[in-house]
Amino acid sequence: MKLLVCGGFGTGKTTLKERLLKEAGGGGAAAAADGGHYETVDVSIEPFRLKSRDYLLVDTPGNDRYTRSLTGGAAGSDVAVLVVDVNSGVTVQTKRHALIASLLGIPHIVLAVNKMDDASYSKKAFQEVVRSFEKFADAFDFSSVNAVPVSARQGDNIGTLSDAMSWFEGTALIDYLEATELEHDRAGRPLRIAALNPNGGPSRTFSGTVATGIARPGAAVVVAVPARTSRLAAIAIDGKPVEEALPGQAVTFELADEVEAGDGDIIAAADNRPEVSDQFAAHVIWTGEHDLLPGRPYDLMIGGRKVGAAVTEIKHKIDIETFEHLAAKTLEGNDVGFCNIAVDKPIAFDPFETNRETGVFMLVERETGTQVATGLIWFGLRRATNIHWQALDVNKAARGNLKGQKPVVLWFTGLSGSGKSTVANLVEKKLHSEGRHTYTLDGDNVRHGLNKDLGFTDADRVENIRRVAEVSRLFADAGEIVLVSFISPFRSERRLARDLLEDGEFIEVYVDTPIEVCQQRDPKGLYKKVAEGKIKNFTGIDSPYEAPEEPEIHLDTTKGTPEELADEIIAALRSRGVVAQ
Repeated sequence: MKLLVCGGFGTGKTTLKERLLKEAGGGGAAAAADGGHYETVDVSIEPFRLKSRDYLLVDTPGNDRYTRSLTGGAAGSDVAVLVVDVNSGVTVQTKRHALIASLLGIPHIVLAVNKMDDASYSKKAFQEVVRSFEKFADAFDFSSVNAVPVSARQGDNIGTLSDAMSWFEGTALIDYLEATELEHDRAGRPLRIAALNPNGGPSRTFSGTVATGIARPGAAVVVAVPARTSRLAAIAIDGKPVEEALPGQAVTFELADEVEAGDGDIIAAADNRPEVSDQFAAHVIWTGEHDLLPGRPYDLMIGGRKVGAAVTEIKHKIDIETFEHLAAKTLEGNDVGFCNIAVDKPIAFDPFETNRETGVFMLVERETGTQVATGLIWFGLRRATNIHWQALDVNKAARGNLKGQKPVVLWFTGLSGSGKSTVANLVEKKLHSEGRHTYTLDGDNVRHGLNKDLGFTDADRVENIRRVAEVSRLFADAGEIVLVSFISPFRSERRLARDLLEDGEFIEVYVDTPIEVCQQRDPKGLYKKVAEGKIKNFTGIDSPYEAPEEPEIHLDTTKGTPEELADEIIAALRSRGVVAQ
């Protein structure tokens, strides 16, 4: 049994954990032969044994900022012991932990109402906490919810019933745990193996870990993406042939046919295949330091596979106090939302409620590699399987050759007043005089039409750039030299635009002008309005600007006139073969 012990800061959670280990006769070190205490980031896991069962006790910090640790540690748990201080009662953290336990599919909850000795073992105090918990817990789909009044410090009602609470008609905490029936039978689920292909390319031999089901030689299997069928010809564990492999076991296996499968691809039962899609709906538990912004690119990790991803829409977020569904444009730290997500390549998955092992993913910041969310796939979006890219005979290269140029996107970024539009305009005039085919997408001009529905919040800025990036890609596909003049303050969105294009087609032009110079120029009077408090969320003042780290072209506007800077860009285009020398 995987046992999660959770609760808010100061509830006595750690004392209760230590009491459980003491009841086990000295703690985890004396438990399983391959056990022993080990820790992951902010998560402690102890193997131990009680009367008739082996346990893995997962202990996560109770502070708000450790929600990421809770979601990671709680995954796959069979029972959650939710510790509540009888004096404080049900708190926001109690509700958050119950919600996360429900979303993660933990079937059994034990409400451990702790510090009963501080409340003079009052039956009334215990019942008030239980009633408060039941008011919202009934909305969750737990198989069982039991409440036990305990004093972890004194050991009351942990291993045996306490005379100090003779009014309690239930059983001691450990007896509840021992009597709980496990519901998550991973061996009884359809076969799923997350493959590893150390050699790359087509192969017959792979390694991996059995996630669910039982792997047996001769079983018909399919590589889910792309769909290729074969059979398990042989299975080995630690180099020795076996007749079956169970969930959690690392295996090497040979297929009857050579197939294409990369790291993280799912090998599945041929008669019970996972879903495959590039769009799906999911509950997202957001733990990032910065807000989740729809359209912003992230990396999505599922099994051993990594793909690019973006939240395309936040359908709602959940109010932790009332559990109501609220409209939202962003998710903040510790928020839980229901979102539509798109990935750049189709992935194989099972809905989380049918298979916890293959329906969970992580979102990771591309710039830092930091995990910012845990996601639970609820269902694939049907439209993803109905939309296909239409192949066309006249392609981008043909259109560019006809124009005598290579299509590129010149992406001008810099502060308001830096001179982006001025330089971009001069570059286009020079190219036009040579007979080149160009088009300029200017930030202000686009906001009069395509993006007139967007404001200047961080979320709107992300969507603003996402739309322009897609339009610039279409112009490049038409063979044009596209000049994009946008502040585009966030590196992640500029990277999104870069990733839409082929290598060499995205040229980042950093128009580097000190903000003091921009304020002196103030061509549109915007800095003056900011100083007067008439404009909020202004880049460089009360909204951040993330300067490019390695732009293809770096223009220092304090060391050259706009005409000279434009000539510098034309020279760079010639050196890259975009236009002829």
